[in-house]
Amino acid sequence: MASPFSGVLQLTDLDDFIGPSQECIKPVKVEKRPGSSVTKIHIEDDGSYVQVDHDGRIQRLEKAKVSLNDCLACSGCVTSAETVLITQQSHKELRKVLDANKVAAPAQQKLVVVSVSPQSRASLAARCQLNPTDTARKLTSFFKKIGVHFVFDTAFSRNFSLLECQREFVRRFRGQALPVLASACPGWICYAEKTHGSFLLPHLSTARSPQQVMGSLVKDFFAQQQHLTPDKIYHVTVMPCYDKKLEASRPEFFNQEHQTRDVDCVLTTGEVFKLLEEDGVSLSDLEPAPLDSLCNTSAEEPTSHRGGGSGGYLEHVFRHAARELFGIHVAEVTYRPLRNKDLQEVTLEREGQVLLHFAAAYGFRNIQNLVQKLRRGRCPYHYVEVMACPSGCLNGGGQLQTPDTPSRELLQLVEQLYRAVKVEAPEDAPGVPELYARWLQGEGSEQVGRLLHTQFHAVEKAGTSLSIRW
Repeated sequence: MASPFSGVLQLTDLDDFIGPSQECIKPVKVEKRPGSSVTKIHIEDDGSYVQVDHDGRIQRLEKAKVSLNDCLACSGCVTSAETVLITQQSHKELRKVLDANKVAAPAQQKLVVVSVSPQSRASLAARCQLNPTDTARKLTSFFKKIGVHFVFDTAFSRNFSLLECQREFVRRFRGQALPVLASACPGWICYAEKTHGSFLLPHLSTARSPQQVMGSLVKDFFAQQQHLTPDKIYHVTVMPCYDKKLEASRPEFFNQEHQTRDVDCVLTTGEVFKLLEEDGVSLSDLEPAPLDSLCNTSAEEPTSHRGGGSGGYLEHVFRHAARELFGIHVAEVTYRPLRNKDLQEVTLEREGQVLLHFAAAYGFRNIQNLVQKLRRGRCPYHYVEVMACPSGCLNGGGQLQTPDTPSRELLQLVEQLYRAVKVEAPEDAPGVPELYARWLQGEGSEQVGRLLHTQFHAVEKAGTSLSIRW
């Protein structure tokens, strides 16, 4: 079975089967007692491990369990066996929470919040033959029928992510390491941390992705609104990509004080469709319900941003930098395709001089070339929007497929539906400037850094393999 994770995450020199790898960080622990000599391990027919001491004594061992956190700390890359690990974040886990709420006392119930990405909404709209607005409203209706309390649109949190990316680029352009590499794609980030370590870290944008900004909003600002501690809220996001499950599991997004994650569970678009199928519900037959808003503004219609289907990072940062750094207003951003459709450039010129040189690099072959240029000191770009999936997030591994529609035609339809909603500039989005002032700027730069930025870490490879004889 093919892995649902991005192509970048599947790079490995290990055999792709469920078993201990050469550098597994969770090996079976063999207890060695004083005076004992060589200990052997046998694998029984049922797959269980048995330890055999030198004196013939037999002890049955527990199987190693690997969590998503362990995956992020591993020195290898994700293989298709990693699909076993995503049971921690699945539609069944959401069911468990909703079922527990039905029988729990009010004080023990969780407030369940679902945040839906624009890419997932577009995929569902294509599959169900609906427009994006009806899809958003009907999906809201479905979630509330099964026990969800609030349904938000992550286009709102993406405003904050874009604004922080804009400001960060201007600051780094004036004196820090260039190019700045977008960091909203967790598949790309896992690859960068594990494969190229500290070499790439100075170039990565520290701005949180829309998913993790929404995590901050829900578990901080919204929790305060509801007079709840963060652990009393169960936050689910709907994303086009399985890699987002890994992102939500990063230790940087765990609240030690309240022992809760910013995002408790990530569902792919396909898993939401499974929820609908299990309940025998057709999305088109549901009565619509308005989306919820984090601010005192109307949120009945979904929104989006200019630029590509991966969030428009290049376009928004480019426009802001042109205006802020050079006083130039860019009416239209003109992309120039290079060797393939997933590698494009944008330049800002004045009197024959290149002022800004940006690029979008999607898919692993373009990422490889980008990294090689960086290593050789020949990267001409100031900013690169990097995404692991060819064609970007609209083509994520968690999106819906239609058996009777060719993938290229389906992707074109999803792109059309994605662009069919109202477009907003992040600085002009209703409620965003006010929330910035109340929630963040009033608390100072430390609060902004904690809630809207993150850190990345090189994952060092182990130098030796496991010294276990099989």
